[in-house]
Amino acid sequence: MIRLILWVFSIMPLRLNHFIGTLIGQCLYLTKSDSRAVVSKNIQLCFPKFNLEQQQILIKKSLIESGKSLSESGFIWFRNFDDNAKYITKKIGIEYLKSDKTVILLVPHFGCWELVARMVSLSEPVVFMYKALKNKQQNALLLSKREQGDLFMASANKKGIIKLQRAINNKQLIAILPDQDPGEVGSILAPFFSQNTRTMTLLARLARKNNAQVVMAWAKRLPIAKGYELNLKPVKILSDTNTLEDDVSLMNKAIEDLVITQPEQYLWNYKRFKSVVKY
Repeated sequence: MIRLILWVFSIMPLRLNHFIGTLIGQCLYLTKSDSRAVVSKNIQLCFPKFNLEQQQILIKKSLIESGKSLSESGFIWFRNFDDNAKYITKKIGIEYLKSDKTVILLVPHFGCWELVARMVSLSEPVVFMYKALKNKQQNALLLSKREQGDLFMASANKKGIIKLQRAINNKQLIAILPDQDPGEVGSILAPFFSQNTRTMTLLARLARKNNAQVVMAWAKRLPIAKGYELNLKPVKILSDTNTLEDDVSLMNKAIEDLVITQPEQYLWNYKRFKSVVKY
């Protein structure tokens, strides 16, 4: 059933696809959905200076973008990479993929992160870390759609970490989405929107170990289904103090600086602060 739904989304024009996604988001907002509750909590935590009306506007916009993210996943996965590329209207900073230094991509859950993986792989082979789904059939479908061409996947475990380091040793790009709670192992508490929250340390540790250039990558969703803008920007996450705590704090600050440019496109329907806040 999931495969069929995603396929239906894939054959729609992007404008219709995003219209359906907008309707999904509006339904999530108008009902007492779990997504609305999580988004509301996160917005209240991260934007305390917003008044109630401003917070509600952002909550609604965020849920609409979440709906688009859901509908466009079929549009991305069930079409080939070259077809996906037709919807990239602008590329900024693509030259940062090539460097004499090791390059590690920091990919926040912002905009259409699934598109980032595919578009980067059209320029350079890249290994992306991912968290396997508990449902084996769904995970197999996910892998079959993600791992194609020069896009390779590494699972978020010891085996996957070894695969990432091997790729670095072979002068390949690697990419990590570090803005989710990995649990106590492999994480520390670090500020994110003034909230001390459990944060992955892997990207910072690999960057320091390999003296890497960290490049943030994101695909901004354009209004009225006009496509996407692919952005790559070097960011400094290796602190002058040479401490892991400060490295991770700089990483979170870099993500935060991106999020505030268009906060509705961030993944607010994830329990980002679950280690310190009750949802």
